[in-house]
Amino acid sequence: MSQNVDLEQLVAAVGDAIVVSDRDGVITLWNPAAERMFGFTEAEAVGQSLDLITPERHRARHWRGYAKTAETGKTRYGHELLKVPAIGKDGRSLSIAFTVSLLFDADRRVTGVAAVIRDETARWSEERELRKRLAELEAAQSARQEAEPQVSPA
Repeated sequence: MSQNVDLEQLVAAVGDAIVVSDRDGVITLWNPAAERMFGFTEAEAVGQSLDLITPERHRARHWRGYAKTAETGKTRYGHELLKVPAIGKDGRSLSIAFTVSLLFDADRRVTGVAAVIRDETARWSEERELRKRLAELEAAQSARQEAEPQVSPA
């Protein structure tokens, strides 16, 4: 059974952000979920560099990886989840997780990158808080054990 899918409607309806950029890292597609996640409207984002959502301290590394991927036509993040920091329009820090798909021309040269992005900020914060609490409990347990008198057999 074959069914035609309206891809424009699918991209607009999906709950995860979809961001497509050209070979130079200029945003060419920005769906409504990307608007909700990052705070930039489609009009504000399309035509801008991915620096729009990449924290300044991570840009050099980001662009090295982006250039290598565009040059080689290979990425391990098509199936592996990449987790990185991002920034929203209001300057707030985000923790995002995403996969990428490379877009090619007829000669198999990379023409762009499509990323499907999920906001992991709340989950990451919860995990950080749990790790902190676990460390506190372990420290308290160690302190109790050290404070107990050592009884040696008579």
